[in-house]
Amino acid sequence: MHLRAVAHLISYMVLLMAAGIALSTGVGWLEGDDPAMLGRMAASAGVTLLLAVALWYFTRGSTELNRRDGFAIATLGWLVMGMFGGLPFLFTGVIANPVDALFETISGLTTTGATILPEIGSLPRGVLFWRSLTQYIGGGGVLLLCVAILPFLGVGGAQIFRAEVPGPSKDRLTPRIATTAKLLWVVYVVLLVAQSLALRLLGMTWFDAVSHSLTTVSTGGFS
Repeated sequence: MHLRAVAHLISYMVLLMAAGIALSTGVGWLEGDDPAMLGRMAASAGVTLLLAVALWYFTRGSTELNRRDGFAIATLGWLVMGMFGGLPFLFTGVIANPVDALFETISGLTTTGATILPEIGSLPRGVLFWRSLTQYIGGGGVLLLCVAILPFLGVGGAQIFRAEVPGPSKDRLTPRIATTAKLLWVVYVVLLVAQSLALRLLGMTWFDAVSHSLTTVSTGGFS
């Protein structure tokens, strides 16, 4: 197993999580979240980004992967993303127990929909958006997103594709794995935009429309 390459690929997954947390912080700012909460959200994004960059820097090198590496990335990657994805819950105090924060994030990333939160209406908007975003990321497959946006993964992209896509058949829509991944994500984003616009036209606020769409397009259930 190429542990260095596996860790390097996971660093990109953590970078995507940092970007998602930062986006959620921005949404919270637009929605008027308390400055203290915004600072804690920003801190969780900063910690995630710092550790992701450190992991990326110290594992640079070959990224050629075999099938075993693909399954290792799928397994370890989801666990690592769950750990970092729980930081906004912990930093803001919405969830005090690290195990509960991990559960909430893994439930989101796997689009399971189970939650330990008894009431979500009063939570900071940034946290709510992040909670919804975890389901959208998980529903589309963050590994497929990595394959789509990182051209150098062409060598090992097939291994990640096999590990990420469920079911016994891993048929490609196009000859190239990266092109297939891009196509799947384009369709996924178009569905998100279409539903968000429809809900907005039917009277929801933009925040509610997008949040509901993030969780329903992914069939997650956090809506």
